[in-house]
Amino acid sequence: MPKKLIVDGKEIEVEDGITLLQACEMAGAEIPRFCYHERLSIAGNCRMCLVEVAGAPKPVASCAQTVNDLRPNPDGSPNVISTTSPLVKKAREGVMEFLLINHPLDCPICDQGGECDLQDQAMAYGVGGSRYQENKRAVVDKYIGPLIKTIMTRCIHCTRCVRYMTEVAGVEELGLAGRGEDAEITTYLENGILSEMSANVIDLCPVGALTHRPWAHNARPWELKKTESIDVKYAVGSTIRIDTRGQEVMRILPRNNDDVNEEWISDKARHVCDGLKTQRLDQPYVRREGRLEPATWEEVLFVAGEKLKSTPAQRIGAIAGDLAGAEEMYALKQLMDDLGVANVDCRAAGEVLDASCGRSGYLFNTTIDGIEESDAILLIGTNPRLEAPVLNSRIRKRWRKGGLMVGVIGEPADLTYGHEYIGAAPTDLAGVANGEHIFSGVLRQAKAPMVIVGSGAYTRKDGREITALAAKIASSAREGVDAGHTVFNILHTAAARVAGLDIDLLPGDGGQDTAAIVDSAGRGDLDVVYLLGADEIDTASLGNAFVIYQGTHGDRGAHRADVILPGAAYTEKSATYVNTEGRVQMTQRAVFPPGQAKEDWAILRALSAQAGKTLPFDSLAELRASLYKAVPHLQHINEIAGSGDDCLASLEKSTGGLNSAPMTNQVTDFYLTNAIARASAIMAELSALKARKQGTGQLHAAE
Repeated sequence: MPKKLIVDGKEIEVEDGITLLQACEMAGAEIPRFCYHERLSIAGNCRMCLVEVAGAPKPVASCAQTVNDLRPNPDGSPNVISTTSPLVKKAREGVMEFLLINHPLDCPICDQGGECDLQDQAMAYGVGGSRYQENKRAVVDKYIGPLIKTIMTRCIHCTRCVRYMTEVAGVEELGLAGRGEDAEITTYLENGILSEMSANVIDLCPVGALTHRPWAHNARPWELKKTESIDVKYAVGSTIRIDTRGQEVMRILPRNNDDVNEEWISDKARHVCDGLKTQRLDQPYVRREGRLEPATWEEVLFVAGEKLKSTPAQRIGAIAGDLAGAEEMYALKQLMDDLGVANVDCRAAGEVLDASCGRSGYLFNTTIDGIEESDAILLIGTNPRLEAPVLNSRIRKRWRKGGLMVGVIGEPADLTYGHEYIGAAPTDLAGVANGEHIFSGVLRQAKAPMVIVGSGAYTRKDGREITALAAKIASSAREGVDAGHTVFNILHTAAARVAGLDIDLLPGDGGQDTAAIVDSAGRGDLDVVYLLGADEIDTASLGNAFVIYQGTHGDRGAHRADVILPGAAYTEKSATYVNTEGRVQMTQRAVFPPGQAKEDWAILRALSAQAGKTLPFDSLAELRASLYKAVPHLQHINEIAGSGDDCLASLEKSTGGLNSAPMTNQVTDFYLTNAIARASAIMAELSALKARKQGTGQLHAAE
């Protein structure tokens, strides 16, 4: 039941079970803290949040006491709490003095300077000097990986980092060793941390004991221009902030979004900045006598345009890559439609997903936030820890609350939470679908079940049959739940995929998909292949086809290209993306493309004129007007449209046979999944470190 309190003379009514700290902040009071964090368990280490409760013998740590713990007043009047009394002021000054006893006070050379909680709170709540005359404690710095720089003498033992790694990341690689003055935060056996989300501890550290190693001593926070955007390394669409100085991306930080990523991002999303600067395509190229040579825009557009104009439509193919925005995919579709080309696809080779039964056939319909309401989850052909680390942390968050059963069909993996491994063969999936396995009963009895189908299932040759079995399981599980609850979910690995399916960038009548385009080019049945940032295909199998590559990096597509059209990365353009749950999102330009590189839609518009099929827009606004007319829901930013379970009946109709081969996960190296990541020295170092640890058996065998 609600409880009444008087905080600093203001009477408020608060809900049952919240902490005094939360209650005081609801009343408008500012409570300093170091160890307390809304998304972590309560430690009560720092004592900075002390408040005075009338009748209490001493100041109370407001983070560790709930409103229910307050002793009722004999007369039934509300408890009185003061956050600004002389007692509280003196207590906080004493706590701050103790915290600074061993702190090195090296603010001028600290990377945390300018955004340091200790610095700010020392100014607000501390005193001007210290009575402590003894030598300060010194702690040897630890190497905990290529991402996190340690200056452990600054550490105040708030244990935020330890609680985060244990509770959120699910990798118990940090701990507090020793006691008293000998206490130290360290990794077990002093090895580098290898969690896909380890660098979030840097944001949590309030004192600069943990800072960004790649970012160290590069710039001060107040020198940077801040741009709000989204991450496109995988399909979750985490909200981020891009910090730039001049024309250089200096760092990427998370933004809070409770619906998607809370306040976490993956290490790949955060530390891929150096990949945005290296191996970039900053000028056009054309292949002459077997060698790629620099050329002008006029030359490459003329060569590519004439090739498209002179080649029969049935001998042209176009493939959009994993990082393409909706605008350039729409422009590519329009150009290919005008040329009469039916061989177009936005999917990876082997993907069977399409829009034949509506959006719910290819979306994560339950939504990412909906995971927290689930009580049974079946993972089919996916390792979300590698394919969507932030989403995986949501599953772990729900698992830690208790009452969640997780079943896994696919390649074994350490998912950071307890689960029942059912098997990897399609027959194991069929057993659940036919009610022969115990987990089918778990799903039927659940009040909020989820079935999550990953790329290890829908990219197989029998992908339609696998998806049909998953839909059958979802239909069975859905019978006993509320009408508004959705069960069937597709987990994508590419940020461009949902928007491409929304736009219907798929083979036309008699057209070929990605795998068929590659095979046809290898056989000599296609003369021209247009790659819109498509680096994840087997470019070596394109035979003698003339390859036009439009992209950002000198990666696989550029190596095989006959013409290179340098485009813009996601930090260099405003582009629309749709995440795996169908949420429409938009990047914002933080810097301009390097050299002569241009925004992708503008390249396609210029190329269309050379190909004799001029596209009907001359600006991004005109393109978006046309795009929104064709696909109206793309104009509703941060909204989800058209999800549900209406696809299940259609998906269940597949009647093909199952392949006996076990399901395997498509993402084998988390750090090197796209052209930007492969250009990053930091990602390469992390990949090598993980390979070494796997080789020496220091990772779990399941990994």
